[in-house]
This record gives sequence, C-alpha cells and structure tokens, in this order.
Amino acid sequence: MARARRKGRQRFHLLEPDYERPLHKIPEETAQGILEKLTILYGEQEARIYQAEVLRLMKVYYAHKSPEMIEFERDFDANNRFTEEDVILITYGDLLHDDRMSPLDTLTYFCERHLRGTINTLHLLPFFPYSSDRGFAVIDFEEVDPRLGTWEDIDQLKSDFRLMFDGVFNHVSSKSKWFAEFRDGAPDFQDFFIVFSTSEAISKEHLKIITRPRPTPILSEFSTYSGYKWVWTTFSPDQIDLNFKNPRVLLKTIQILLYYIRRGSDVLRLDAVTYLWHELGTHCVHLKETHAIIQLFRLIIDAVAPVAALITETNVPHDQNITYFGDGSNEAHMVYNFALPPMVLHAFQNEDATALTKWASSLDQVSKTATYFNFLDSHDGVGVTPVKEILSAKEIELMAWRVIEHGGFISYKDDGDGNLSPYEMNITWWSAINREDADESDDFQVKRFCASRSIALALRGVPGIYFHGLLGSKNDAEAVIAEKHTRSINRMVLDYSSLKDGLNNPESTTYKVVNQYGRMIAKRVKETAFHPNAPQDVLDLHPAIFCVKRTCQEAGQPLLALTNVSGDQIVVEIPCNTTGIHCNRFVEILSGDRRTFETDKGFNLQLTMEPYDVFWLTPAK
Repeated sequence: MARARRKGRQRFHLLEPDYERPLHKIPEETAQGILEKLTILYGEQEARIYQAEVLRLMKVYYAHKSPEMIEFERDFDANNRFTEEDVILITYGDLLHDDRMSPLDTLTYFCERHLRGTINTLHLLPFFPYSSDRGFAVIDFEEVDPRLGTWEDIDQLKSDFRLMFDGVFNHVSSKSKWFAEFRDGAPDFQDFFIVFSTSEAISKEHLKIITRPRPTPILSEFSTYSGYKWVWTTFSPDQIDLNFKNPRVLLKTIQILLYYIRRGSDVLRLDAVTYLWHELGTHCVHLKETHAIIQLFRLIIDAVAPVAALITETNVPHDQNITYFGDGSNEAHMVYNFALPPMVLHAFQNEDATALTKWASSLDQVSKTATYFNFLDSHDGVGVTPVKEILSAKEIELMAWRVIEHGGFISYKDDGDGNLSPYEMNITWWSAINREDADESDDFQVKRFCASRSIALALRGVPGIYFHGLLGSKNDAEAVIAEKHTRSINRMVLDYSSLKDGLNNPESTTYKVVNQYGRMIAKRVKETAFHPNAPQDVLDLHPAIFCVKRTCQEAGQPLLALTNVSGDQIVVEIPCNTTGIHCNRFVEILSGDRRTFETDKGFNLQLTMEPYDVFWLTPAK
C-alpha cells in the first residue's frame, strides 16, 4: 500500500490543459461549501460572483491532470496520506555550493546519494526571485530564482522525492510587479495592499492590540503616482502585506496555489498564515476570515487535488496553533508542532523531562487525516512564544540565557506597548544541545545530540529535519557578523567538496552525526508503530526519562521509545500493568539486539539506561 502510494505521487501533470476531455464537474457539495466560505469573506452577493471564478480555476487545474493521476486518485486512501515512511528535509535551494553545478543540481546530487532509505520528502524553502528575508520577500511567485536553477531542476528533484513548496501569501516584495503596478497608479492594483494616507491613520489604541512578530513599524512609507502612501508591513518594510479583503487577491492566490501543485508540490506550506486577514480593533491574528480562507483552500484541494496536503506555519502559543486543524478534516492536514523544539531543549538543558512528558501527554490524535509536523530546528530559530502558556517566564528566561551561553542570540518582537519580548532563539540545534568549550568527548556530544533528535522521530506525526540539523552543524557566527542578521547563524552555505570530505572521514563530527542519526531514521521508517495514526501513550516513568508507547495498528505490536535526557545512569522501572506488556524479552530496534530485563515480583520491568541512551523496544516474538 505505502509503496504504491509513493509511486503514484511521482506522476507529473500535463504541460498543456486537455480541453478535448469534458470539463471536470465540481460536486455540488463542494460548490456550496465554496460559496459559504466566500460569503463569510465578502457577503452573499459578491460571493456568488466570485464562486464562478473559483470553480473555473479548479476546472482549469483539473484539465492539466494526466489520466494516470486521475486513475491513481480513485484509490487514494486519505488515512495513509502520511505514514511511518515519511520524513521531510527542510532546506534552502542553495545551502550547497559546487562550482560545476547550479545550486539545485548540487542539492539533487547530494540527495540522490545520501538520503535514499531515510528521507523521502524535501521542503524547498522559497526558491523564487526575492529581495530580502532569505526568500520570503517574493518578487515573482511563478518563477524559479535563476541564481538557483530552473523549473527543470525542480522536476529532477521531483523524480525521486516528494516536494513541499512555500505559499508566501501574506505578503509580496516591495520590488514585485504587483507593488510596482500599485505605485504606478494602475487601477487594478490599488486595492491589492492595505494603504493609508498618513502614518497616524492607525490609532495608538489599535496599534497596542495588534499582534506584532517583529520590532519594525507596522506601516511603511512609499512614494507613489498619487503621492506618498503608508502601507501595512507586518514583517519588514520590504514585505508588503496583501489585502485579502479584495477578492481578486484571493483568486490570484488560489491560482498560484494550484499552479504549485501542477509544478510538483505534494505539500503546500502556508507561511505566516495567521496574519492573512487584517481588521482594526482586533489582534489581527486567528480571525474567522483567516480560518475561512484556509478552509476554502482545503475544499479546493480535496475536490481537485486530493493527494496534496496543506500545512500551516503559525508560530503562536500551542493552544492557538492547533486551532488550524479546524475540526480535523476541514483545515490543515498538518500543523507545525511549534512547542516541541523549546520543550525538548528545556528537557535537555535541565536534564529533566517532566515538563516535556506532561505537555506531550496532551498531544491527542487530531483525526485519521490530520497530524503534527514534528521538527526541532528550522531556517529561523527556536520559538519561545509557543510555550509561554506551558513554561513559566523564569524557565523561558533561563532557557534563553543558556542559549546565549552556547553562542546563540535572542530575537525580539514588539509587544505593542513600547516593550520588546523574546520571540525566538537563534542557534543551531547542535550548539543549543552542546557547548563548544565543554570538557566532553566528541562521541559523547554526538550521543546527546542524537538522543534529543530521537524524540521528534518517536512522537505521533511526521518528522521534519532542517538540513543543518541533519549534519550537526555548529553556529556560524561569522555569517551573523557579515550579514548583520541573527538568523544567519543557522544558514551557512556549505562547500559540497568539503562536506563530502567530512562525510567520508570517520573521525569527523559530520560523519558521526550523519551515520548515527541516519541509522535511527532508517529504522524509524520501517516501523509501522510510528505511523501517524498509530496509538500513542506518553508514560511518566522517571524525571530523566522521556517514554512514549506506540502501537502498530495492524498487528497490535507495541513499541516503547525511551530517551534518557540526562548525563546520568538511570535505573528505570516500567509497570507492566501500565504498558500492557507482560514479558521481559525484547528486541532493541536501533541496535537489533535481543535483551532480557529483570522483573520484580509485580512483573515490573527494570532496565538501566546510560547517559543519553535511546531504546526502541518491542516484545520479542
């Protein structure tokens, strides 16, 4: 089943629409749902006008589908959209450099030779022409940045991997054609952006309650055909917010979203999606209109591209973040598990998994068609906002100070009251877990690093791994100084020749991390107990031990994944009545060893875990 699903995903769309076939008939239920969402956004009268255009875009997309794709989708099982085989690598298109190849060709060369059997999906961070923010100030949504390569290079990656594209729909670059048309006075683009005549147009009272992810001003001034104008810029003066109150902006976004699927996107990441809709007098986040737009996207995809998936990126407190699942079937297929990185970091910094265990116990199954995206590091940093209602202010402050001690930085956001508060910690995951000047062996630090990574592999959901997290890269302080941006600490461009040398040198940290971590991933993707829909129970066994029990749905075979988050030897007692496992002979999956553990009179298992040990145990047959 899983292998057939993978093969089907690799089918390409037609280059030209096939209008010799009858146009696709959109189910009446879907058409009515689209009308309902548009009515929430624009009122019933305009909704009926724009519904017809949405349906047209859907039919045009469908005309690009090959007969093989249509046939495959008839048997597609949405409950197995994601399985234990799915692991996603997060990467920029140009993190690898080779004078002989384009960056995308170099990435393809690396992935084909080093990722087979471990990682099957690539999240290509924005690969479009851009003016700033490392790709997130998009100049042209439909072109590949020629500095990276071409659409043909994307097609080559698609031949062997599933792909995730970014939908950066909150804003566009100030250098984009759309914004140029606005500045030139083109009538069709005057309502594409949120425009004010003066910088004081938004009252201080309204400004105070608007949620701000950055310390920069919310309005930026530009000269235009009609004089100076102030436009809404949530993230930076170079990133101009789009005005989704204009239905034509929404229609253009839908067209681009479907274009991305045509060009090979299996998963669509909705970047900063919580900021889509702006309404003065509100926090301008989590608005019902924003959820309606996501639900509209889901309706469209379910109807004409049911194999594709939506993932929402909302770096907000955990309880708010998971609202983007909707009812489990009508919004995101996956939600970034933003609380996971700081919770794991907190556990390893304090050598105590108590808070992590308590929080992870709340991660219930969303539905059979929706799950978590479990990542530890990314192209940005480790956010602290997601855990502000889980950890105390003192715990967060201490975590941030330890990051600084490890050579990292803290980014701040505007609270709206003139004060700044920590927003994210900028540091590589290796450096967050390991201190460079510590009196420890390289092997010990590699073991600690891999132990921390094991938790994201064991929890319910789909694991995501940032490129530098895969390699165990250390802080790039020189890039921070050169680029004057703290996020640059985790965005080092690597010379491929030097990387190959490290991968071939058994004494290098890179070799040790890639081999030890890679073996862990290779074991993970073969265990059906790690299917996102497999039952999960988080067990509170010992403060220093994080333990999760997963159970294979088909065979009912349990798997205990235990991680020692401390540098101490720990004797763990596992109550058989709690786990439902009444035996003392196990297979340790990571090593392949058979192990027999001691039991007391109550048949409680007793096992000893050395510092940063990871055990994946399943009863021996």
